[in-house]
Amino acid sequence: MAAQVALARRDSPHRGGQHLRLAVALTGELPHTLAALAAGQISEWRATLIARETACLSVEHRRQVDAELAARPGGMGAMGDRGIAAEARRVGYRLDPYAVTDRAAKAASERRVSLRPAPDAMTWLGALLPAAHGVAAYAALTKDADSRRPHGDERGRGQIMANTLVERLTGQASASAVPVQIQLVMTDRTLLAGDPEPVELDGYGPLPAPLVRGWLRGDDDQLGDDGHGLAEAAQMWVRRLYTAPDTGHLIAMDSNRRCFDGQLRRFLISADRRCRTPWCDAPIRHLDHPLPVAQGGQTTAANSQGLCEACNYTKQTPGWHTILHPDRVVETITPTGHRYHSRPPPVIGQTGAPERASPTHHRTKQHSVIEQHLRDLLNAA
Repeated sequence: MAAQVALARRDSPHRGGQHLRLAVALTGELPHTLAALAAGQISEWRATLIARETACLSVEHRRQVDAELAARPGGMGAMGDRGIAAEARRVGYRLDPYAVTDRAAKAASERRVSLRPAPDAMTWLGALLPAAHGVAAYAALTKDADSRRPHGDERGRGQIMANTLVERLTGQASASAVPVQIQLVMTDRTLLAGDPEPVELDGYGPLPAPLVRGWLRGDDDQLGDDGHGLAEAAQMWVRRLYTAPDTGHLIAMDSNRRCFDGQLRRFLISADRRCRTPWCDAPIRHLDHPLPVAQGGQTTAANSQGLCEACNYTKQTPGWHTILHPDRVVETITPTGHRYHSRPPPVIGQTGAPERASPTHHRTKQHSVIEQHLRDLLNAA
């Protein structure tokens, strides 16, 4: 049900689950919150905060929190996001402190590290930790930064903390000496001829071409560090996936195995980039056969789609069906009969330049030789 709600709202499956849980809570356990939402006194986000902060409580205690919040002067509409979440927690702590304690113990088992893109070719590296661990880690970085600046370190406090984090996590002597494997999808024109076509970095997204060329040259100003450039300080591997010069499509690869693995797996992840379920955008964890192997589907690039773990499991449940159309277009049919189409992302270098991928483009002997050479390189890598 959650996956179908997500598709209907054009949201990710994770968001669909949140919408469904919120609807169940509002209609069955939080009547005052539902009334405030319907009257426009609070936003959907504030209703979500109340539901989230009371999720560990019993139905009776949840309704009591709901009633107490509504009885505050000015009602729920008088409180902001932080205020309404804090009040919901405060009342819940008073009504059932043991439930909150048990929830905190469970939350500690869900600690994790995440990575998401940020503007200007930066990333947010985050960690969900128990409060004591998070405060201790931040205090250690702060103390180290504060001890370096009086001794002449001209970097800002935040810069020192960021570099120290990288150095301690990777075990390197400096933040620029980290060995990396960069899987970039770019055109040969971008790499060699100064073309402005953006580059796709696996696990991150698009990057400006001049920035990536600076990385490959080891330009210090592109790395934000006072040390040596990346190319000078650490080993670097660049895996290149080229498009066919006449069609604009990535060179196809296939396998005799049932599972997508090895070079074919890396190839398809670079081609699809993110989960192919419409509006999901989660990282690819599984590679799936739209036409199942049991029905004669082959383990080829043409019969493939990259999915996150949750979407792949959902696809296997009763009532869900997929139909493979030409050019790797996948049609998903939900148990309610709704149909959604998923198309592969645009090929790098083809957006805004359809003439490069025109089917009427004359295929030359030189193009055939280049394509075969690139295919040989991919199969040998």
